[in-house]
Amino acid sequence: MTDTDPLPGANTPRGQGASPDEAARLEEGARLEEGALLEEGAKKSGLLWLTVGTTPPRPVWHVWLDGSSWLVNAREDGAVEQFVPGLAEADRALVDMRSKDKGGRLPGWTAEVAVVTPDDPAYEPAVLALHAARLNAPDGEEQPARWARECDLIRLTPTGSARSVPRDAGRTVPIGSPAVTRGASPFNLSIGRLRRRGG
Repeated sequence: MTDTDPLPGANTPRGQGASPDEAARLEEGARLEEGALLEEGAKKSGLLWLTVGTTPPRPVWHVWLDGSSWLVNAREDGAVEQFVPGLAEADRALVDMRSKDKGGRLPGWTAEVAVVTPDDPAYEPAVLALHAARLNAPDGEEQPARWARECDLIRLTPTGSARSVPRDAGRTVPIGSPAVTRGASPFNLSIGRLRRRGG
């Protein structure tokens, strides 16, 4: 073999030509690597984009705990907390993340959706983690009690089936909102004064 010769198996697809045991080890290694990348991305980013059914993706804040993403979802639109229509009734949801370091879109994953009730042993630890991560809680320490009254605690567990990053940028049409500017902005005399002073 010379320095320019390719390494044995360099152009061979993963697992091809390997024994069944070796192929199984390779697949297991790939699965563990995929899971580690998913967990790292979910831990670093406090924001996920959820797609439920055919609705447009919606951003939600979450915490990663014990191998799952956890979030609170209001039971009706217009409440204080985030609201994803149909999430509490769904069995599956598609999750997209972005890299906290590079800002690029990471491969998405399919999540099993479960509503966790207050009598579940996992409920309290998840609520405490979410409560600690919630910024600017409107009711302070009363927030967990309000969540119990008005929200569902949602657990998103990866099923292990990652989706590759699409060729497009993942742009979607923004969801309609009453928070828009109608017409041109009013004339502001102070802008001209500031420019003359700066000159």
